[in-house]
Amino acid sequence: MNKENVISQIQTLSSSMFKKNFFGICHGSVSAKLSQSSFVINKNNAFLNQLDEKNLSILKFKKDYSWNEASSDCEIHKSIYENIPEAKFICFAYPTYTLSMSLNHDFIAPQDYFGEIFLEEIRVYNPKNYEDWEDRSQTEIYRHMLEQKQNFVVVKGYGIFAYGRTSYELGKIVDLIENSCKIIHLAETNLS
Repeated sequence: MNKENVISQIQTLSSSMFKKNFFGICHGSVSAKLSQSSFVINKNNAFLNQLDEKNLSILKFKKDYSWNEASSDCEIHKSIYENIPEAKFICFAYPTYTLSMSLNHDFIAPQDYFGEIFLEEIRVYNPKNYEDWEDRSQTEIYRHMLEQKQNFVVVKGYGIFAYGRTSYELGKIVDLIENSCKIIHLAETNLS
């Protein structure tokens, strides 16, 4: 896959996820692996609904000055790419219903058809201490994915890190998680 095609896919994915409120204006991240030693990721100050080449950084796995402008999530993306070979696209999203569910549940059991078929039970990862989470996250996130044999992790009160072999697969997994959490929330609200 050539660089232009990858960038086009990131732009489409980011715009779609922004429209679904999975990203904030400047909060969230999306990346794609370009080679065994490089990836492209949004810059720290990028508007995720309007990604273009000016607000994307191409990073080598070996750190250099270009890392300074990149998303603060770039270390986490790099760790996933280095440790999970099938990861080709990665995002950090914080959809509202998933965040809300993560605060009150250790496990989220989808009750809708698609959630139950594709997700099964979701174990919420509790980082316990947010003070040093930034330092720990680059290791704990990919390890949790490997231990749970899942291409995503829902972090309590923080959001979703997910990867896919394609941008479509990545978008689909985040959408399934958020829709299942929304359905659970609406079902619980209607029971009250």
